[in-house]
Order: sequence, then structure tokens, then C-alpha cells
Amino acid sequence: MQRSGTHNMRAAAVMQVTDEETGSAIIDPEKLSRIKELLCNVLKGSNKSRGAKTVVSHGVTHIERRLHQMMFADRDYERASNDELNEKQRPNVSVVNWHEKDYSVITIRSKDRAKLLFDTVCTLTDMEYVVFHANIDAEGPEAHQEYYIKHVDGSPVKSEAERQRIIQCLEAAIERRVSEGLKLELCTVDRIGLLSDVTRIFRENSLTVTRAEVATRAGKAVNTFYVSDSSGYPVDAKTIDSIRQAIGRTILKVTGSPEELKPASQESPTRFLFGGLFKSRSFVNFGLVKSYS
Repeated sequence: MQRSGTHNMRAAAVMQVTDEETGSAIIDPEKLSRIKELLCNVLKGSNKSRGAKTVVSHGVTHIERRLHQMMFADRDYERASNDELNEKQRPNVSVVNWHEKDYSVITIRSKDRAKLLFDTVCTLTDMEYVVFHANIDAEGPEAHQEYYIKHVDGSPVKSEAERQRIIQCLEAAIERRVSEGLKLELCTVDRIGLLSDVTRIFRENSLTVTRAEVATRAGKAVNTFYVSDSSGYPVDAKTIDSIRQAIGRTILKVTGSPEELKPASQESPTRFLFGGLFKSRSFVNFGLVKSYS
């Protein structure tokens, strides 16, 4: 299984791999070290201070949450001084202190989408904040979230720097899952080298992968890719037809029409490397939330 994504000129991926000979987890430390070395050679960039990092983990953290943690640790929430992204495209996040109750209140307004609540609450939890109460409104195309929080030490937000950091991290968490590009769905019998062959075909047709979800279920590869051309713009119909012919028309399905796509943001050179919000107005039983309401 694999998940990968790009945001703010950074890329991250979580992959679950097995030994080809044994079909089980790789335990040979020398082989693991060699894999890490090869991956670093592939992924390393020119920015030495924030180069590629690889870690072998035997933990059981949810894959999508782990992606959030990796991007957060890499400080993808820090925006460049020349970032020209339209403010209207960003989530609207505010943080104020409710002095009478000694809480901090976070309000978020953004476009509704699947897993929006998951992304928000995981980020707050990983930043070591406790949610005591929350209200959610997602009846229309826009979602409104409100959280009453304290730090794990029992204190509300203490400084302007902390407030700005919360805003930046929540904006990044919401933006990471926004899909840019054309959605391609692949389903076929799994085999060794399949993913390599598919991404090679994308690369040969000048496509970049902005996000991917790769899984194997009952011997079948079930993969989803979001792609755009190498300049960040929509893919033309001829390119899609060529790719489907190379991979297999019955294997690769296209979701959406290439002609209907709008130009995508040209923000991330790292793309060349990877070339259900609640409808209720409140919740108290979410697994990561402690409720006192």
C-alpha cells in the first residue's frame, strides 16, 4: 500500500513493502539500509537544508495520518515570501481566546470535501491540543468548523506566534488533500514492477503525479493517480488516449473530461518525483477528540 502527495514544494510518501523472495516484511538491516540509500539518491534535491529523508518504520500509525505528520515535521506549512496563491483559495482560519472560559476558539471555513474533519482533528492532536467541544456545519458546498481547545498542559493559546502557527498548520492540512489534475483509476492483476511501469509511461508522456493512492487487494492492484502535464496544466485528450493504449483501455479509467479541467497551480517542482465531513452540527464521539460538552 502507498500514499503520496505534494504540497508547498514538498513531497511525501508512505509505502508498505515486502521482500520479493519471502513475501513478508524485510528484516535484513543491510538491505533496508541499501533501500534507504537508493531512495535518497532518487529523491534528493539541491536544497541541502531540506533535502530528502527516508525512515523505516514498523509502527501502526494510520497511513494518511502519517503523511500529515511527515509533512508537518518537514514544515510544509511555511509559505515562501513570494507565495502568490489567491487568499480566496485558502481556507479561512481564525483563532481567538475566550478568556471567561479559558479556552481558545478555532473557526474554519472552507470548501467541503471528504476527510476534512479527519485532516483537521489529526493536525490539532499532533500539535498537542485537546478538543473539548466542537460544532460542525456542512449542509451546503462550504464547511464550517468550530473547535474549543486547550494545549495538553491546560493552557489556551499564549502568543501571537502560536496563533499564527495554528492557522498555518490547519491551512496546510486542509490544502494537502486538495486534488489537482485529472483522476486516473487503475485496476488489474498485481505483479512485480507494475507501479514502476505505469509511472514510467506517465513520465514518457510528460505527466506529473500530484497525488496517488496505491493498494493491493486480493491479488489486484487498485491504484488512483491525479495527474497534470509537466507545466501543471490539464492533460489533452490525445495524451490520455496514448496512455490508455499503452497501459490497457480496460485497465485504466479516466474520471472527468480533460477539456473541462481548469489550469492547475504550478507551485511544486517536486511533482516530478512522484511525477466526508459529518452532516451533524456537532460531534462528541470522534476517536481523537475528548469531549466535555
